[in-house]
Amino acid sequence: MFDSLSGKLGEVFDRLRRRGSLSEADVSEALREIRLALLDADVALPVVKDFIATVKEKAVGAEVLRSVSPGQMVVKIVNDALIEALGGAVVPVNLLAPSPIPILMVGLQGSGKTTTSGKLALRLRTRERKKVLLASLDTQRPAAQLQLEQLAQRAEVASLPIIAGQSPLQIAQRAMDVARREVFDVVILDTAGRLSIDAALMEEVKSIRFAVNPVETLLVVDAMTGQDAVTTATAFNQALGITGIVMTRLDGDARGGAALSMRAVTGAPIKLAGTGEKLDALDEFNPERIAGRILGMGDIVGLVERAAQTIDQAEAEKLAKRMAKGKFDLDDYASQLKQISKMGSLSGILGMLPGVGKIKKQIEDANLDTTMFKRQAAIISSMTKAERRNPDLLKASRKKRVAAGSGTSVQEVNKLLKQFDDMSTMMKRMNKAGGQEAMMRQMQAAMGQAKGGRRPF
Repeated sequence: MFDSLSGKLGEVFDRLRRRGSLSEADVSEALREIRLALLDADVALPVVKDFIATVKEKAVGAEVLRSVSPGQMVVKIVNDALIEALGGAVVPVNLLAPSPIPILMVGLQGSGKTTTSGKLALRLRTRERKKVLLASLDTQRPAAQLQLEQLAQRAEVASLPIIAGQSPLQIAQRAMDVARREVFDVVILDTAGRLSIDAALMEEVKSIRFAVNPVETLLVVDAMTGQDAVTTATAFNQALGITGIVMTRLDGDARGGAALSMRAVTGAPIKLAGTGEKLDALDEFNPERIAGRILGMGDIVGLVERAAQTIDQAEAEKLAKRMAKGKFDLDDYASQLKQISKMGSLSGILGMLPGVGKIKKQIEDANLDTTMFKRQAAIISSMTKAERRNPDLLKASRKKRVAAGSGTSVQEVNKLLKQFDDMSTMMKRMNKAGGQEAMMRQMQAAMGQAKGGRRPF
């Protein structure tokens, strides 16, 4: 997401930074290129006009043009304008209401509404410690209610029992009655979608909204649909008065303009973002971090948070102790691969690092992805316990057996063993240099935590 926009803006800013001074004509030319980049990224024309006007008003002032680093000042102005266009600040899902809190999920068919309902249920259960009831009001799409029931099982939350023949309104009323009787904190109502906006869809959702009076009416839109997403958002907002937006497929390769247009055309904040297919791939939408990624500044905080949520702390500590003692074998290596795989695609992880956008083509050419980890894990699982403890046992005939057992080639087995050998060598060097404490001291010094003569331990 945003790759094309990020690349084009990066080129504009690189040219600005290289100049010692800027004239008003320089800024105007840069803004013209930014305008074209935004339009090419599917940002709505009125939004582009307002954005450029805001940036121009601030960027052509004497304070900017005469500053020590005018190019950097313009980048900051664009960054601030992007943050504002994306909503300004994080707006969480509203849970400040008496239980049971109704959350109405609306959107077109195929937007990812049902899957998002399951993701939201999991998020509320695990992060907010809420007792959640999922209810499918979709009587139009075959097996939609069964799909939500399965998602509820995966998220380990309750789902409303299916009763054939009930209307969506009757299902919504029954869900609220059950939630009150069984003391649920939140009820997520997954409404039916249509292939296009029509009067019947809107009337159905309006009647449900009037009956349950939801605290949140969340519109689920697919970021891959570009300008169509903006049209959808406008129609639903006019009919229902949506309170928030959930953007799905923000990990895809769409141009990303819909996200930049949503707040302006609806006035409703983007509250959540779907960032993958897994059930836990639903994050708060953070305008500051998204703007940073668009401008190639990365999202280190987001990366650290993702690591904290997915990596098993006890397993990581156990692995660190073994590494510190020089006891690092292929079982440990496989465990490390598994931990990294939980964080998502490698290209997505690298995309959160500052400046990586400029070398994205090389990353893609290198074919870095979690499929590589899965193949390596398959190779290791095809080895015997003795071979995993002592890779030196793996001679030609054994390598052929491992390659055949894992569905890979001998070359891939050799590549894995080379990577493991390189890592083992690095561990030994670290231990010789003072072990784990030396490594921790270096890390703390780098982060500025060991200043002022205070000992880190």
